[in-house]
Amino acid sequence: MKRLVLLIVSALVFASHAVAQQSLVPAPPAISASGYLLMDADSGEVLIEHNADERLPPASLTKLMTSYVLSYELEQGQVSNSDLVTISKNAWAQNPIFTGSSLMWIEVGKQVTLGDLHKGVVISSGNDASVAVAEYLAGSEDAFAGIMNQHAQMLGLENTHFANSHGLPHPEHYTSARDLAILARAIIDFPNEYALYSEKEFVYNNIRQNNRNGLLWTDPSVDGLKTGHTNEAGYCLVTSAKREGMRLISVVMGASSERVRERETQKLLSYGFRYFETHHLYSAGTELTKAKVWKGGSADVALGVQDDVYLTIPRGKADDLDAQLIVNEVLTAPIAADSEYGELQVSLDGKLEVSVPLVALESVEEGSIFKRLWDSIVLFFLSLVS
Repeated sequence: MKRLVLLIVSALVFASHAVAQQSLVPAPPAISASGYLLMDADSGEVLIEHNADERLPPASLTKLMTSYVLSYELEQGQVSNSDLVTISKNAWAQNPIFTGSSLMWIEVGKQVTLGDLHKGVVISSGNDASVAVAEYLAGSEDAFAGIMNQHAQMLGLENTHFANSHGLPHPEHYTSARDLAILARAIIDFPNEYALYSEKEFVYNNIRQNNRNGLLWTDPSVDGLKTGHTNEAGYCLVTSAKREGMRLISVVMGASSERVRERETQKLLSYGFRYFETHHLYSAGTELTKAKVWKGGSADVALGVQDDVYLTIPRGKADDLDAQLIVNEVLTAPIAADSEYGELQVSLDGKLEVSVPLVALESVEEGSIFKRLWDSIVLFFLSLVS
């Protein structure tokens, strides 16, 4: 079908209207870790990666998925933070499998609110709290691991498999830096629950424990997410930081110490914030153009994008963006809302960066029989001369 191309460069709205200057992006810094990745949280653009798809042991980064599943159930209204959970022997802090690991220090037979257990998972990194959440949501930890893997599939995590809720070593328990970044991005979409990740301490049973993410104390832009460590996994850290409206997610796996994982994370974040910028180009549901509708009850239909459109580019390159709307030339009623009738394309220096469907923002029913007949005649003659 023929398409109508509309230039819409002037419609792009940016946070800054300063004159853009050509900027060079240097090579990424060397990172001392087994696998790592830096991603923009809004656009999903990956800025740096190394061994990002290698299957690695996640240690307590596992609890990101435990927390995500709980957040999902809370958002769906299936459970409440005020729910009381009776602690089983499996979830008891004195369970021998937890010896030497991080704990919330919950006691068998006691009742603990689900909200406190969530804090125990996120802030205290409690293996005991993770098992208690798993048993409450799924009946057993094995069943909960199955739910974790279902969510991993739905999120498109291609190199992830969970065998437990806490991250203690297991041969079939692994994930990748890319998958963890995708998971972190999904957690951030639950703002009420994500707020837990910025809390620096949690007191339970008269025991005060600090959040193990040391960057919360040293970098005010950091507000999450999670640390992890076992001898097998090394020192791991998934971090999110926001500066001047731009949010980045970094993943460092297999570092040699706590200090190194924090240092390497800061190198990733500094590089991303210094040399890149993210623009919110278009909002979901905003009319970008109108297109003529043939044989319809209305003369035209508004077209836009279904989801917010973000783009991450090198700093100083905003003025070099070129945007086009490619609209189907003949739109015939009935028009269904959310159906695709064209494409939005955004290019930088001649390279296509964004391609998303243009959708109808409203429905248009068929017009009267006289309208349909007349438009059919007009379209017939137009086809003869085109």
